[in-house]
Amino acid sequence: MRDQSSCGSCWAFGSTESFEDRQCVATGKDIEMSSQDTAACCKGLFCGFSNGCNGGQPSAALSWMASTGVVTGGDFGDIGSGSSCLPYSLKPCAHHVPPSSKYAKCPSSEYPTPQCNKKCSESKYSTDYATDKRKGSKAHSYSGIAKIQTALMTEGPLAVAFSVYADFPTYKTGVYTHQSGGMLGGHAVEMIGWGVENGVDYWWIKNSWNDQWGDKGYFKIKRGTNECGIEDDVTGISF
Repeated sequence: MRDQSSCGSCWAFGSTESFEDRQCVATGKDIEMSSQDTAACCKGLFCGFSNGCNGGQPSAALSWMASTGVVTGGDFGDIGSGSSCLPYSLKPCAHHVPPSSKYAKCPSSEYPTPQCNKKCSESKYSTDYATDKRKGSKAHSYSGIAKIQTALMTEGPLAVAFSVYADFPTYKTGVYTHQSGGMLGGHAVEMIGWGVENGVDYWWIKNSWNDQWGDKGYFKIKRGTNECGIEDDVTGISF
C-alpha cells in the first residue's frame, strides 16, 4: 500500500499504479513503477499542466506514459536497495489518523515537488534511466458502468478522480457515500474492482495514504450513481 506523503501527487500514484498493474496483466511481469518519475517529470503542456505536489491529471499522466514512458521505482523504504531506478523520495506519514510508531504525523505544509533529474537515484541499479523507461500503447477513457467493469475485467485497474468532501478523510469501513461537510478538493486513486455489500453496489478503490488509513488503505464507494463524480474521470492504458 503506497503513500504519497505530504504531497499532492495522488494523480501520479493513481495513474502509475494503474500502469504497473495493467502492464502486469498484459505481460505477466510484476514490475513496480515509479510514482516519483510521474510526479516530477510529467508536467506542463504535455501532461495536462500537471504540477507535481500541487496536483495533476491522471488521464494526462497515462497519455504521457504511452508516449514518454515511466521508469521503475519502489517506495521510500526501498531507497538504497538498488531494486529499481527511482523509488519515492518523500517519507510516508499518518494521513487523517493518529501518528504511530510506523508513521509520524504528516507535516502541516506540503513538501516541494521532487526534481526531474532524468536519471536513476539508485547507484546500485544496473540500468540507466533512459533504458529503464517502459511505455504503454495508448491511454483510453471509459464511461458507463458496463464499460468500466469490462475494462477492469479484461485489462486491469483504472485511474479515477473524484471530489473529496469533509466526511471522507475519516472513512473506516463500509460503502462510502457523501453525507455531510463541504468539498475539500479533488483526489485521484486506483479503481481495482467492484462488489455488493449489504445490498449496496460499490467500487473497490486503492488509496495512496498507506495501510493505516481507511480499510487497510482501501475504501468502497457507491457504484452506479456517480458518487462524488467517481464515474466521470476513468482512464486506463493498453499494452
